[in-house]
Amino acid sequence: MSAINEKIKELRNQLHLSQDYVARFLGVNRATFTQMENGKRKILAEELSKLCTLFGVSADSLLGDTEISNPATLFARSFENLDETDQAEIMNLIRFKEQIKAQRNK
Repeated sequence: MSAINEKIKELRNQLHLSQDYVARFLGVNRATFTQMENGKRKILAEELSKLCTLFGVSADSLLGDTEISNPATLFARSFENLDETDQAEIMNLIRFKEQIKAQRNK
């Protein structure tokens, strides 16, 4: 069984998020988040809720022994919660990144 801190680190890495980014999202400093991720600080209920929102997972998946979804599933869960304007912006960014990748591979 993975501890919550290990699952948080795994999800953060899957989504390519920095510790600083997650800390800012939670409203804590980076050192505090590092302590959470290393299992040296307990995670408050409000922080757990914010982490679930950020990672697009349920509290059960962070607290329990359930399998964590792959990054595409996490993205899809988060994407469906956005409004149409934000979804269009994300899709434009994806197309832009695909064009850059195609140019690099020529």
